[in-house]
Order: sequence, then structure tokens, then C-alpha cells
Amino acid sequence: MARLQALVLGMMLTVLVYAAEAAPVDYVFDTVHSRITFYISHWGFSHSVGFFKIGDGHFSFDANEWAQSAVDITIPVSSLDLGDATWNSNVLGLKWLDVAAYPTMRFVSKQVEGSPQGSGKIDGVLTLRGVTQPVALDLRLNQLGEHPMRKVPAVGFTATTTIRRSDFGLQSSLGAVGDDVQIRIEVEALASKP
Repeated sequence: MARLQALVLGMMLTVLVYAAEAAPVDYVFDTVHSRITFYISHWGFSHSVGFFKIGDGHFSFDANEWAQSAVDITIPVSSLDLGDATWNSNVLGLKWLDVAAYPTMRFVSKQVEGSPQGSGKIDGVLTLRGVTQPVALDLRLNQLGEHPMRKVPAVGFTATTTIRRSDFGLQSSLGAVGDDVQIRIEVEALASKP
């Protein structure tokens, strides 16, 4: 009888440990090591490079069941950096991003898919300049484990996508400045409750 009880107890502990490991972990962005980079054609001669900082937001990630993961992130439009103060001011103005009326962008996931190899996809919606459109991000899990300096659970991802700015009402200077905007997002995050 004691042996049976020990076996049942062992099975219960195994289930509890698995459930704990399988539960989504909540993360907060390390904003120093997380950034949004975008590339857009300039007269076809080059692809101008710009950056946005990641602002408020959170995400949860379940390494065993990616479908249980979710993200909700806000991007401060004023954090735009095109490497030139005049160009920054123009793009933040009324004809382009209109930061006074639309100070933030927001991305909210609707579905997350992943594979054991670490690649995945996030389907969600992006709200930019008051317009909300579906956006799909290709996702790569870079690393999951203890942060070597912070000594807490950490995770890192790279996400990429291409959007058309005209879909969000950004039609100024089409032709001179491309419609397609290539986006690359680097995220490093720490567990909010280690």
C-alpha cells in the first residue's frame, strides 16, 4: 500500500511540475536591448533606415505551447530616429505620422504559432495613425534560459514583416519614398516574476 501511495504521489508531482513548466511566463521588455528597425526605399537608390523604441507593453510565452502565448505592445511614435533631426521633424509632422494627434502605435497578437525548431508566426493587428490593419510577423526564438547577469529567466526573439504604409493612410510622397516598409524587431525580455 505504501508503495502504491508513493507511486501515485510521484505521478502527481510529475504532473504538477509539467504543468508549471508548461504555463505561459510573463515577461517585461528590456528596452535597452529591444528595438524596432525599419527600412524604406528612397527614390530606389537606397533603403533609409529608421528606429523606434519599444514602450509600454508585455507578453507571455509558453515554450511548450506557443499558441498560449500573447503580446500587447505600445510604441511611442516620438521615439522615431532617422538619423537626422530635420527628417525626424518632417516625418513626425502632420503629413506623415502626425505625432501630436497619434502619439503611439500599438500591436496586439491574435494568434501565435511555433515549431520545436524555434521558428514561428504571430498574427495580430497594428494600429498606426488611427488605422488598424492585420499584420503577420515571422518569428524566431533566439534563446530561452537564465540571463547570465540578471540571474532570472530571460528570452529573446527576432521578428520580421513587411507592411504597406498606404494601408495606414500614409500616402505622402509615394514614388519618392517607397510604399513597402520592411520591419525587423529585436526583443530581449526578463520574466516579470522570477
